[in-house]
Parts: sequence; C-alpha cells; structure tokens
Amino acid sequence: MKLKSTVLALVAVLCWTGSVHAQINQLGTYRDNAAGNIKKDPNDTVPKTWKKGMLVNVNINQGSLTNWAAGGDKFSMSISSLLNAYAFYKNGRRAWDNVADLGFGLTNTTTLGTRKADDHIDLTSKYGYDIGKHWYASLLGNVRTQFANGYLYTDTSKTLTSKFFSPANLLLSPGFDYKPSDAFSVFLSPVTGRWIVVMDDSLSAQGAYGVDPGKHVKSQFGAYVTVNWLATISKDITFKTRLDLFSDYLEKPQNVYMFWTNMLTMKVNKYIAATVNVDMIYDDKARVFENPKTGVLGPRLQVKEVIGVGFSAKF
Repeated sequence: MKLKSTVLALVAVLCWTGSVHAQINQLGTYRDNAAGNIKKDPNDTVPKTWKKGMLVNVNINQGSLTNWAAGGDKFSMSISSLLNAYAFYKNGRRAWDNVADLGFGLTNTTTLGTRKADDHIDLTSKYGYDIGKHWYASLLGNVRTQFANGYLYTDTSKTLTSKFFSPANLLLSPGFDYKPSDAFSVFLSPVTGRWIVVMDDSLSAQGAYGVDPGKHVKSQFGAYVTVNWLATISKDITFKTRLDLFSDYLEKPQNVYMFWTNMLTMKVNKYIAATVNVDMIYDDKARVFENPKTGVLGPRLQVKEVIGVGFSAKF
C-alpha cells in the first residue's frame, strides 16, 4: 500500500507540473502575440512590385569683395538645384522604368547681372517584357526640354536662343534592352522616331535647331542607342552616366547626334554632398559656332560643367 501511494503521489506531481508548464507556454504565446513578435512564414511575404525613390541636391555659393586689390566682382552668388526621381515596376516578366531628371541654376554677379547656369527637363519611360538571358523586348519614350528662356549675351545686348519647348526633343523607340543588372543597361533600336519641336514663332522663323523656317516640328527616322550605368565606387561615392546616340536615316546619317550626361556624387555626411555634373551634346542641327573666315554658323561640341557642394537628401 505504501508503494502504491507513493506512485500515485508521483504521478499527480508530474501531471501538475506538466499542466503548469503548458500554461506558462500559453502565457508566453499570448505575450508574443500582444508584442507582435510572431515570425512570418517567408512564403507569406508578398514581394514589392514598385520601387520608388528621389534624390534632391541644392547648392548655394556666395562671395563678396571690398577694396580688394586683385579686383573682381563686388558680389557674386549662385544657386543650383537637382532633382532625380524614379519609379520602377517589376512583376514577373514585365518591367516598367520611369525616371525624371530635373535641374535649374542661376548665377548673379555685379557686372553680369543674373544668368542661367543650368536648366533641363529630362523624362524617360521604358516598358519591357523579359525574353530571356537578360534581354527585354521594350518600348522607350523620352522628352527633353528646359524651364526658362535662354539667351546669347554680348557686351551690350542679349538674344533669345531657347525657351520651354523651344527646342524639345521627343523620341519614341521600340527595340531591345540588355539589362544584366539594375546598374547597367544597353537599349538598341533600328527603328526610332525623333521629333525636334520649336514652338516659339521667332525661333522657328529663323530655322533654329534644324527645323525648317516657319515650321514648328522636324521629324526624323533612324537608329538609336542608349547606355546607362550606375557605379558605386565606394560607400559614399557614386558615378552615374548615360550616353544617347541617334543617326537619322533620312538626312546625313553619318552625322550622329550625341547626348552624354555624367554625375559624380561624393557624400560628406547624411545631408551634405559634393556633386560634379558634366554634359556634352553634339548636334549637327544646332548652329552654335560662327566660322571667323566665312561668318557662317555651324555645329560644335557643346559642354556644360556644374560643380557644387550643398544640401543633399535621398528618399
């Protein structure tokens, strides 16, 4: 009887211990639920189809001279701003990339007054369908123009040379996009439509930018290539470049139009960065150089460089 009583007492203790342990585990589960600490099943995670972001740069420089023996303008100030926004869509074999590159800058000096230092609007949209081995069958559209009036200055006068949608370069291009990574792509098209738009009557009357005098639009048809590359040199230094090439089948196909933009960004801290922008354009239709022997305007490589240090924020 004594052995039997002992066994029954031991069984009762074990049952009570198991019950208490189960209750403690249940309380722990309730606590985790209340704190939101339950782990998700990786298979339940829905991948994002949109990736969006924006980079904003604002640079300001100011200088002044008082009784300065070496000479120079008494006052100078410049401001430049850059906004680069993107929205990328990826779902299965379909991809849609949208990029907006906007920039505007002004400089003011005692001698020259206020003039533009930078001005561009560049919008690109590209839709593609994955056909295998990093190749996409794609359709690309691009619009490039500017915000404000541009002038050619002399010592005594200024002459209007450009304004919003005068000119504007519109491009629609079906082709094939090779994209081995998010940082590099090459788009190729043998059948591209390109339109040069000059909406201002005074500029169109002059036949500016290759548009026939009195007309507002010049149509072109040819081959198009664009190369995009984003290189991360280090944690705080990135380099972005884009090269566009277009050959017009209908008129002087050997005179290839080129647009090449480059930006080097060097982060100082979270909100301070130095940027170097270098843009180059060669357009046989843009008469920007006057031959001193003949007095005839002709094409020339156009180069724009903007260097600044200032506020930078990435969203």
